[in-house]
Amino acid sequence: MCGFTAYAGSPGSGRVDLVRRMAERLAHRGPDGSGLHRLGEAVLAHRRLAIIDVAGGDQPLINEDGTLALACNGEIYNHEALRANLAGRHRFATRSDSEVILHLYEEHGRDLVHLLKGMFAFVLTDGEGLFAARDALGIKPLYMGHDSEGGLWFASELKALTGVCHDVREFPAGHVLDARGELVRWYQPGWATAPVKPPRAYDGRQVAEGLEQAVERRLMSDVPLGVFLSGGLDSSLIAALVRPHVDELHSFSVGLEGSPDLEAARVMARHLGTQHHEHVYRPADVVDALETVIAHLESFDPALVRSAIPCYFVSRLAARHVKVVLSGEGSDEAFAGYLYFNRARDGGALHDESVRLLFGLHNMNLQRVDRMTMAHGLEGRVPFLDTDFLDLVMALDPAQKLHSADRPEKFLLRSAFDGLLPDSILWRTKAEFAQGCGSEWTVRDYCAEHVSDAELEGAAQRFPEDPPTTKEEFYYRRVFDGLFPGPVARRTVGRWRGAFHAARQEVPSHV
Repeated sequence: MCGFTAYAGSPGSGRVDLVRRMAERLAHRGPDGSGLHRLGEAVLAHRRLAIIDVAGGDQPLINEDGTLALACNGEIYNHEALRANLAGRHRFATRSDSEVILHLYEEHGRDLVHLLKGMFAFVLTDGEGLFAARDALGIKPLYMGHDSEGGLWFASELKALTGVCHDVREFPAGHVLDARGELVRWYQPGWATAPVKPPRAYDGRQVAEGLEQAVERRLMSDVPLGVFLSGGLDSSLIAALVRPHVDELHSFSVGLEGSPDLEAARVMARHLGTQHHEHVYRPADVVDALETVIAHLESFDPALVRSAIPCYFVSRLAARHVKVVLSGEGSDEAFAGYLYFNRARDGGALHDESVRLLFGLHNMNLQRVDRMTMAHGLEGRVPFLDTDFLDLVMALDPAQKLHSADRPEKFLLRSAFDGLLPDSILWRTKAEFAQGCGSEWTVRDYCAEHVSDAELEGAAQRFPEDPPTTKEEFYYRRVFDGLFPGPVARRTVGRWRGAFHAARQEVPSHV
């Protein structure tokens, strides 16, 4: 897990130094080391968080004859199987999981992405152009832009391109950009356009085994590993599935004094016998962290900012003990867990909304987890978004995911793990992260006190693009624009709007 910048154009000494300095803006993503490599017309700079091959996996990585260079952010969970297949035809210089990308590119070109199981954003160069790719759902971030001299830039976060590029955009999830500049969607699962017909028959054992396998794939690590534990269904299931594989599993929970998540997490930690850590923060701590959270989050979406605050605190807590954490993001989207899904009129509408949310996660929950963990040099992994597991879950009859009086949200997931968790956790009512931690009203009240009625009335004049409609939105937008001025940065911000659609539509690039 890391951060990088990449440039292709006319890399004189000034440009090479600029690439290095922009990468330093991402030092929080990679506190364990840095590297830079120039190859022909391209320059790659890297900040490393050492997880696999701690001693020998520094980047950028170079192939055997020095004709290719790679900067990668992420984890390739099937790298050992890929490495074994490549053995004999290629010489590996490290045990790094990322190195397989170099040698796969030599054999498969841009089609290599179809062979990767994991989360990744990477840029690879042959010295003449840049090949870039991002994982299926955008678990790992990537931005691209051009400078005034026509140079092409990539970076793991927006802040590394601010002031350098005049046109910055988010590199789309599930896409590749080859050396010819062609942007192509590579991740196109059959369930993305319509419900699978005939649907897969629900088998709780298959669902349980599928999630167990997704968790096991995400346990590879040469450094300590733990779990976020809010006490809700999703994080508790992940913790329970990790526990048999880790002798001393560390779990982490945060909240305001008396918040329901803290008590539920204690119950679950005792049940599993984890080494549990919790942090009780004060309303004043929420206020103090708010601008720092927005700076790392690179968004002003209210729902995202609210949920990022407890995630920032729990990431800071976890980073004191481990370097890798597993969490429960993706369950609500795949199993229709949000309470507003009870407005779905039928299975088709529910499926369409699940797809829309899954393909918008890169701007929402995934952005929150990546930025808040990486703000503290911590790697977050999300088993529910394993693409094999999604293929299983999204092929189920969506009508079976509809909410009813005797079938609460995520009924299929709960049923698959009946007996694994205490009933008080397994059937606990859904609560949003910020609500469960108790911070939602704290931040709303603070924003209401620090934005005047007159300011809100003039919001459309001050912010003509996507003007804020509440004092909370106004406050976040004001902070964001101070950190990332101008319309270019604003247009990289995804916005969450829950809705159901009467007609099926093309998979959106963001929510």
